Amino acid sequence: MDNPSTADTDGAMETRGIEPVPDHERRGRVRELFPTWVAANISVLLLTMGAALVVFNQLNFWQVLIVAACAALASFGMVGLLSVSGKWGGAPGATLSRATFGVRGNLFPGAILWIARFGWETINAVTGAYAVLTVLDLLLGVRSNTALIVVTLFLFVACTFLVSGLGRKALNVCNTWSTYLFGVFSVLVLGYLVATMDWSEVFAKPAGTTAMMVAGIGTIAAGGISWVPTGPDFARYLPHSASGRKIVGVTVSGAGLVMVPMVLMGAVMAVASPGLAEAADPVSFLGDLLPTWLAVPYLLTAIVGMLLINSLSMYSAGFTAQTMGVKLPRAMAVSINAVISLVGGLLLMLVATSFLGSFITFLILLAVSFSAWIGVYAVDMFRRRSRAVRYDAAALMDTGRSSRYWYVGGFCWQAMVSWVLALLVGLAFTKCDWFAGPLSDTPVGRYGLAWAATIVVSGVIMAVLPVPRENTPVDAERPADAAEEERSERVAV
Repeated sequence: MDNPSTADTDGAMETRGIEPVPDHERRGRVRELFPTWVAANISVLLLTMGAALVVFNQLNFWQVLIVAACAALASFGMVGLLSVSGKWGGAPGATLSRATFGVRGNLFPGAILWIARFGWETINAVTGAYAVLTVLDLLLGVRSNTALIVVTLFLFVACTFLVSGLGRKALNVCNTWSTYLFGVFSVLVLGYLVATMDWSEVFAKPAGTTAMMVAGIGTIAAGGISWVPTGPDFARYLPHSASGRKIVGVTVSGAGLVMVPMVLMGAVMAVASPGLAEAADPVSFLGDLLPTWLAVPYLLTAIVGMLLINSLSMYSAGFTAQTMGVKLPRAMAVSINAVISLVGGLLLMLVATSFLGSFITFLILLAVSFSAWIGVYAVDMFRRRSRAVRYDAAALMDTGRSSRYWYVGGFCWQAMVSWVLALLVGLAFTKCDWFAGPLSDTPVGRYGLAWAATIVVSGVIMAVLPVPRENTPVDAERPADAAEEERSERVAV
């Protein structure tokens, strides 16, 4: 575990680990979150998902627009809301979660979230590698083969590892520039589509069913839901006076700025090329739909974007690893995820028969696994709003019996019961390629609302069970800045 005294937040390489950030180092600004959440959504996978809404869900243009907007608002609204706890406690979400589940209990949901993040990083690594292979084909005529796949994936994962190890400041700089570049080329692609598409055909497509719209919202929102537990990681350098409403607003607007037009572009492209959603890989179709002069620079900026998405994910995964007890500095802990992404990526590119089928199934399971944590954490966070001591910094780092968050044997039984029951209920409503739960044919299952049901169940159970009793009185000595913090957050979440 990193030593707080050696943390260096001003240099290029961040050395701080999971320990809470002291007040004198909290010099971040809310607006810095904007490029972070823009970069977190720079992925051509959104194009494929938009195409799937047209091809598989049979939605029309206006329905896709509604689905994309609702998905961005729902998923990143939760990201923004729970990110507020990061500036309350100054620690990553995986560390703050100890206060919710107990220092031992936190290991169980933490393990599920960690494993799920492996899958997300693998998907992104594979997409990035496919983008590189497409650029090589368009520019040099180099066709993909097994050796080239291995080399390309290895280089992409290695670059991800290097960037994620630099830390928050380096990621902020990269995110800002990638936002500008990707924005420029996205506008060019949009302009090309406007000029070349048969819009009468686009708008002539009949509307799909409401059930398919609701299910589509869950599919698109799943990516955002996966960021909820790590939202506090990027808000922990914000001062106590930072506005909770601004945190939510910047998070939703940053994500929505990319999600909505990307999903729409994918839907429009699918009208011209219905096979897009069933392509062997999620990237090569761009070389068929766009001219080379536009496809290549767009893919290059997308590659940088996907590199940053994985870097952000690995950045947070390093904190999760440390919280799970991996006795390594954060940058070294990230290497575990890098290795797993490499191995999983090779299996997906060389062995799996359907990338899209595997991806959609993963999204469905991802949403349910993260949602069980969200409901419990949200209720616990709501209860802490009125407390003088919202998160005890020393107790968060104390994993022994003396910890404030030891509860009963290291477990907060209320949180654990809520989490386990909600996870089982969510899986019961889930239907995917790999399995179908016993309740998957109910309206909740058919509408793809297993993730929403999971959040509601976990939150309701946590709310009705007795309020957990921490080992230290809640009305401990009031911190000097508590009054100022409460005044600045009367309207904050």
